[in-house]
Amino acid sequence: MKNPGRVLTALAVANLIVLVLVIAHQIGSALADNGAPVLRGRGLEIVDDQGRVRASIKVVPASRSANGDVNPEIVLLRLSTELGRPSVKLGASEPASGLSLAGPTGTKDTYVILQAKGEVSSLKLRNENGGEKFLTP
Repeated sequence: MKNPGRVLTALAVANLIVLVLVIAHQIGSALADNGAPVLRGRGLEIVDDQGRVRASIKVVPASRSANGDVNPEIVLLRLSTELGRPSVKLGASEPASGLSLAGPTGTKDTYVILQAKGEVSSLKLRNENGGEKFLTP
């Protein structure tokens, strides 16, 4: 070899070009990536270490109650305590949406309900001792 410096320079330039092309390809791939695929299903449950359902989201189909009232389809998110009490519920349907927060296990009348139904919104607060407030604008 007459001039090893030229060969080393040519190899360095070739490596640099390859590096630039690889980086450009990676950046292009990252920009073109629209995120992870969509997870689709009828429901999702999150369980704790003991296998208890602690959070769930599902679409509850429309139904009829025992007295004939129609219950619309609703999307429902539930968060439950370690004892299984659904303490947080968030629901959305065409006629209404709402949020309820329940007291701890062992209570039955400690809760908050925030609701928008039709053109009316309301807030209901209730304590275990029977104290209650109902607010509308």
